Amino acid sequence: MGNHLADMAPTASSFLPHFQALHVVVIGLDSAGKTSLLYRLKFKEFVQSVPTKGFNTEKIRVPLGGSRGITFQVWDVGGQEKLRPLWRSYTRRTDGLVFVVDSAETERLEEAKVELHRISKASDNQGVPVLVLANKQDQPGALSAAEVEKRLAVRELATATLTHVQGCSAVDGLGLQPGLERLYEMILKRKKAPRASKKRR
Repeated sequence: MGNHLADMAPTASSFLPHFQALHVVVIGLDSAGKTSLLYRLKFKEFVQSVPTKGFNTEKIRVPLGGSRGITFQVWDVGGQEKLRPLWRSYTRRTDGLVFVVDSAETERLEEAKVELHRISKASDNQGVPVLVLANKQDQPGALSAAEVEKRLAVRELATATLTHVQGCSAVDGLGLQPGLERLYEMILKRKKAPRASKKRR
């Protein structure tokens, strides 16, 4: 099953020219709310989901002021420990990483920190923008985005990696729009950097 899932993992070049979409992978520990966030974005409502055994994918259009908008091809990959080795198959040559954490499950933040640093520092993911979604802000005891950023040591990621931590809730959609707007800005900034470097030569 694992090898089959790895074979099905996409690459940015496989669909970008056709769909004109940005390739984004959503990862995080199991029960962080990744799939619920995906369906909140897709259907504009809260959907109670079951643990993802492999992956889900949806094409999502996000408005960016006026009539403009950007399309994300989003891959939501299961977060159970046995599936985490497959994350790199999905994140290879991706445009952006979305790492979801359960802000109310503070006892697992250290585990989340280890996985975040491992995947973002992988050779294939060097410099890929990272949006951390501090989910479940609607729940009592949830840590703020600033507290989650500190607990995950987000600022200790590679200096070339653009990052942003956004508080959100899959229940009411709070924070998702500004979070994706920031991710889009980081992706654009990264894509423009090589061009600016070439012009200076």
